[in-house]
Amino acid sequence: MNPYLDIILRSLAVYTFMLVAIRLTGKKELSQLNTTDVVLILLISNAVQNAMVGNNTSLAGGLVAAAVLFALNFALKKLMYKNKKFRDMLSEKPEILIHNGKLDFEKLARLDITDDELREAMREHGVEKFKEVKLAIFEVDGNISIITGSDTLKHTQYKRKRKQKALGGLN
Repeated sequence: MNPYLDIILRSLAVYTFMLVAIRLTGKKELSQLNTTDVVLILLISNAVQNAMVGNNTSLAGGLVAAAVLFALNFALKKLMYKNKKFRDMLSEKPEILIHNGKLDFEKLARLDITDDELREAMREHGVEKFKEVKLAIFEVDGNISIITGSDTLKHTQYKRKRKQKALGGLN
């Protein structure tokens, strides 16, 4: 087999695997990187490098692998833009946490958002009580958007802070 075709096929396989793995493990968490997440990303990139290029450690081999990854990413974004079903399959959706002062406890539990985190987001934007919140939305990038129920809607965002996990394990 042509060595560059081999690199292309390997890169396709690794890209697909990483896309599925990120989708299954919670893409929302990517915007909130902590130390263990950065270490994980560095180790994954090192682990899959050989899977993509095999024994070919030449500059051309590395450039072919990188070009395939860029092309795949470009094609995937175009496909997501043009095909709603495909976009829905790969993309996360914003989640409504509070609607007209009423909390959605099932969503909060599923998303692992604590009462303290939600109250912190509200306090940072001058909101004291849940009943003052018209909408609280957990955005796909990890932010919590707060819209108050006053006559002039006030829209603010809170960057969710992830709790640091104990040392000794990757996320």
